[in-house]
Amino acid sequence: MSTPIKNALLGLAVGDALGVPVEFQSRDILEKYPVTNMREFGTHGQPAGTWSDDSSLTFCLAETLVKGYDLQDLANRFVNWRYHAYWTAHGKVFDVGNATNTAIYYLSQGAPPTTAGGNDEDCNGNGSLMRILPLLFYIKDLDIHDRYCHVGDVSSLTHRHIRSIACCFIYLEVALHILKGEPPVDAYLNAINEVNKYFKENNLPDEKEQGILATTLSGSLVDKPISEIHGTGYVVRTLEAAIWILIHTNTYAEAVLTAVNLGNDTDTTAAVAGGLAGMHYGWEEIPAEWLNILAGKDRIEELIANLQVKFNI
Repeated sequence: MSTPIKNALLGLAVGDALGVPVEFQSRDILEKYPVTNMREFGTHGQPAGTWSDDSSLTFCLAETLVKGYDLQDLANRFVNWRYHAYWTAHGKVFDVGNATNTAIYYLSQGAPPTTAGGNDEDCNGNGSLMRILPLLFYIKDLDIHDRYCHVGDVSSLTHRHIRSIACCFIYLEVALHILKGEPPVDAYLNAINEVNKYFKENNLPDEKEQGILATTLSGSLVDKPISEIHGTGYVVRTLEAAIWILIHTNTYAEAVLTAVNLGNDTDTTAAVAGGLAGMHYGWEEIPAEWLNILAGKDRIEELIANLQVKFNI
């Protein structure tokens, strides 16, 4: 049966696994030799169906939310993942972003969760965006200010610059409208209308940051050509890519393959886009041959079931 939580988590994990074998490959190479199915080995030498830190940290957040919203519990799970391979596909951490790695070290030394993440402008990789999706199910019935505050806190464990927080917030606002059953273009435009209103009323973020986010906040992703969409590790580009892919593709498979074949940060782009696409199309639309080789599928299914009981959706 299709449920929002199952759609989101499987959509994210499968997209992640599709991208792992070709992470860091250029767009030019992938245009010549596009990914069309699950590959094995490649960049990280992992078996087909292996997901990365994107899914690991997503599952850590989901597991915390099963117990209850607790930032210290989440911090402990992040530390356990990084140093003890908790919630890994095969008992090994094989990929971690620099900002996330540094923040988790600070967490391991007792830093408060909301101050561990980097606040410099160069600390705006996509490491909090890639793991934020389960928070949707906790905040979906809160008012927009409380949603923003919770997003800020959860992002701040690894990324607390306003730009990263704003991208996570926009992403979850789009996901919220997908959750309501709106088609992708409507979900995007309705979400940014509400986000722009909230930002204006609260003077968030400043004019410089709004300019950096202008492509997304203006609604212009509807008309952008794919040549202007990029699969880099920069949070702004990842957000743009995920939303663009959602509104310009017609199936789950097309969405995540488009994400992967943008090149560079292939696993994260596909995870972030795959979460939205999974929610829109439903997990039943994920190709069975991809789901069947997804690492740790039974563990993921158990986590999904527990989260569904917690939030009754």
